[in-house]
Amino acid sequence: MCGIVGYVGPQDAAPILLEGLGRLEYRGYDSAGLALSAKGGLKVRKVSGRVADLAADLPARFKGAPGIGHTRWATHGEPSEANAHPQLDTAGRIAVVHNGIIENADELRAKLTADGVEFASQTDTEVVAHLVAAAFAAGAGDLEQAVRQALRQVVGAYGLAVLDAEHPDRIVVARNGSPVLLGVGEKEMFVASDVAALIGYTRQVVYLDDGELATITAGGYRTYTLDDRSTAKSPSTIDWDVVGAEIGDHAHYLIKEIQEQPRTIERALKGRIDERFATAHLGGLNLTVREAREIRRVKILGCGTACYAGELGAQLIEDLARVPATAEAASEFRYRNPVVEPDTLYVAVSQSGETIDTLAAVQELQRKGGRVIGIVNVVGSTIARQVDGGIYLHAGPEMSVAATKSFTSTVAAFALLALHLGRIRDLSPEQGRRIIAGLLALPGQVAQILEQEDAIAEVAREIATSNSMLFVGRRRGWPVAREGAQKLKEISYVHAEAYPSAELKHGPLALVSPEMPTVAIVPDDDLLDKNTSTLSEIKARKGPVIAIAHRELPDLADRTLVIPRSEPELDPILLSIPLQILAYHAAVALGRDVDKPRNLAKSVTVE
Repeated sequence: MCGIVGYVGPQDAAPILLEGLGRLEYRGYDSAGLALSAKGGLKVRKVSGRVADLAADLPARFKGAPGIGHTRWATHGEPSEANAHPQLDTAGRIAVVHNGIIENADELRAKLTADGVEFASQTDTEVVAHLVAAAFAAGAGDLEQAVRQALRQVVGAYGLAVLDAEHPDRIVVARNGSPVLLGVGEKEMFVASDVAALIGYTRQVVYLDDGELATITAGGYRTYTLDDRSTAKSPSTIDWDVVGAEIGDHAHYLIKEIQEQPRTIERALKGRIDERFATAHLGGLNLTVREAREIRRVKILGCGTACYAGELGAQLIEDLARVPATAEAASEFRYRNPVVEPDTLYVAVSQSGETIDTLAAVQELQRKGGRVIGIVNVVGSTIARQVDGGIYLHAGPEMSVAATKSFTSTVAAFALLALHLGRIRDLSPEQGRRIIAGLLALPGQVAQILEQEDAIAEVAREIATSNSMLFVGRRRGWPVAREGAQKLKEISYVHAEAYPSAELKHGPLALVSPEMPTVAIVPDDDLLDKNTSTLSEIKARKGPVIAIAHRELPDLADRTLVIPRSEPELDPILLSIPLQILAYHAAVALGRDVDKPRNLAKSVTVE
C-alpha cells in the first residue's frame, strides 16, 4: 500500500519524482523519500511525514538522475525517517523502494546479521538492499544479475525498484504480487506502482506480470524472468488525463469526486445501452448467450466499499435476472476452501484492480476452474488482466482514499450486468426499457442531489459532535446504510454502525438515546410502512433521526433529506449520494484530513 516512482532520462529526477509521489500519496503517507544517482554516489533524502514535508526538506542542490522515490504506509516498523524508503545497503551503494511484504524477512535478516551485516531499520525492505549488495560481493557481474540472485531468496509479495550507484544509467524493477508498471517516454523512461504517477508524462505503459523484472534506461526497456528469459512486452495506451487527477479549485479530492458523479455514471453507461432490444451491450464479458444462460448462480467478491456495491449488485441480479446471487468479503472467501461450481459466475470488484485479497480469491477460483469476471476502474490493472472478462468503470482517477464515484459507477455497472442477464432470460422488453429509462435519468438526478449540498452540510455539522451513530435500512437500503456508516467512520472518525432496520429491535435498540442519532434509509417503496414503524420505535426512545427519503416524514424524522425517485432497483445509487456528502462535511467540520484518513490507504496490496 505504498507508492513507487522512478525516472531515467536527461531531466533532473527530483521534481518528476515529487510530482509522481504527490499523485500516489493516497497509497501511503506516513513517510517519504528519494534516492538520486549523482557524481560521487547516491543522494538520499527521507522524512517521517508527507510528500510536502519531503519537498520542503530537499536542499537546493539535490539534483541527479536516474532516481527512485517512495511514499510509505507502514507494515514493518513504525513511521520514522529510519524506516522510510529508500532503504540502503551498508556501503550506501544500493537503494531499494518496495511495496509488499517479504514473508521470510526475519530468516533472511538473521542470516545476514550472522554474516556481519548491521541493519539500520526495522523494515523488511532493507533485507533486499543487503541481499543485492551480497550478490555483488559474491561475483554478480551487473545489477540485473545481482537483483535476480537476491530475489531468488525472497518469499512474499513485492513491487520494487533498485538503484545502483555503480550502474548510474539504469533502474531494475521487479514484481510479484504488487503492481509495477513502466512508462515509455521520448528518450526517457518511468517506473510507477500506479498509472496516476505518470499522468502528464506519458500515455504509453507496460504492465509487468508476477515473476517479471525489467531494466529501464533512457533508451528503452527490457523485460525478463528470474532465470533471465526475455519476455515480450508491448506498451498499452492509458486514457486518463492530467485534469482528472488534479484537484482544481476544490477544497479536497473527495468533494471533487463526489461532484463528478453525474459524469462518471454517464461514462459507465456510455455505449453500453441497447435501446432497440431493451438490453445492455457488454462485449467485454466474453460470455456467449449460451454460456450466460447456463449460469445458475452469481457470487460477488470485494472488500469494503466494493463488497457493499457487490451486495447491491447481487440484489439487482436476483431482481432482474432471477438468478440466485450473493456477495461476500473477498478477504474471508479466500480462506474458507469454497466450493467452486462450474455453473456459477464469479464477479471480482475492485476500484484499483490491485486489491490483494480480491486478487488472491480470483487466482484461487481460477485454479479450481471457476469462471471469473471483473468490475474494475483501472485499465490494465492486475485483476483486469487476470480475469476472464469484465466491465471497466471508466470513472477516471479516484485520488481520495474514500471511494465515492467508483461506488456509484460499480452499482451502475451491476445494473447493466443484471439487465444483460435478465434480457437473456425472462425479463420482458417493457421491463428492460423501464430500467434503461431509469439508468439514463440517473446523471440528472444525481446533479439534483448535489444542488442540496449546503442543506446536507448543515445536517453534517449537527451530527459531527456525536460520539456514535446508527445507520439503518431494509433490503436495498441495508447495503446503502453499511456504505454510509463506512464513509462516516473512515473520514470523520465518528463511530458508526449499520444494521438492518428489522434487526434493531433484536439488540441494537438498547443503544438508542437522545445522544445517539440514527440515519435511516427510507425509500418510498413497498416497505415504507415497515420503515416508518422502525422510525417510530426510535422516536419513542427519543433518538434523533435523519431520514434519506423520497418525501418529508413529519413527526418521524428530525431532519429529512429528500431525494429524487428512480426505479426501485436503482434507488440505492441516489440514496448513497447524500451519505457521501454528509460524511464529507462532518469530517470537514471536525478538521479531519479528508483525503488521507489516518491508518488507511487507497489501494490495499498487502494482507
